[in-house]
Amino acid sequence: MITIKNSDMTVKIAELGAEIKSISCGGVEYMWSSDPKFWAMSAPIMFPMCGGLKGGRYELFGESYEMLKHGFAKISTFEVEKSTDSSVTMLLRDNEETRKMYPYSFAFRVSFSLSGKSLSVTYDAENLDTKTMYCTFGAHEAYACPEGIEDYEIVFPEKETLYAYGLNGDILTDYTKLMVDNSDRLVLKDKDFFLDALVFKDVKSKSATLVGKTSGRRVKVDFDGFDYLVLWHKYTAPYLCIEPWCGLSDVTGSSYDFREKEGMRALEPKEHFTRTHTITVG
Repeated sequence: MITIKNSDMTVKIAELGAEIKSISCGGVEYMWSSDPKFWAMSAPIMFPMCGGLKGGRYELFGESYEMLKHGFAKISTFEVEKSTDSSVTMLLRDNEETRKMYPYSFAFRVSFSLSGKSLSVTYDAENLDTKTMYCTFGAHEAYACPEGIEDYEIVFPEKETLYAYGLNGDILTDYTKLMVDNSDRLVLKDKDFFLDALVFKDVKSKSATLVGKTSGRRVKVDFDGFDYLVLWHKYTAPYLCIEPWCGLSDVTGSSYDFREKEGMRALEPKEHFTRTHTITVG
């Protein structure tokens, strides 16, 4: 476990998956505890894809590959590339196991940096191969809601009209449900997560704040540069994931071509794809 801290916050990050396990500030723990009764993870990182694959597989360069939902970063061990008391950069390189699922030489870095009560998380994918590399990434942090999610709401800086796209297993459908109607607030209802996540494609706001109506607990996530916003929790569980994504699951009628997956980036040799999201608590 890697620990970084400043005078306001302490953050713990596992080398397995470069997964945030704890964000504490002022004696308050803001991350989900990874209680396996509901969900044994807390902040898996999605790379080299977000969401699921049609039939659990994809095709590239005339070959067929299988890959886990959200990719393999979440089950891979990262090495510490550099660190200070209040920051750390963790690195995942391709290896024999990743090349069975993803035929590229790459470097994927995740950098964590503290400033006051904010934690910045930067993803950087680098193509170390000689051919065009297709990838995307996304965040999946789960924030503790001890009173249950119906005692919380999501507040946006702008008024939004948001439709959530439905899921059929791991596949995104064309079905939509109006969740926010010209408002800056999304009222959280447990029943809305009975099937799975709420996937939003057209969020104007560049941040979302989880606000506890009774506790006053607040977690703000800034996600400028991310194309999609996903909210998820396991039905009845006391946490909510606020997930900025740069890609999406396969859709019902999609082909198996990895290059056509929505949000996929094409990186030329030595090219980087980088995005930062910031978590502010208190």
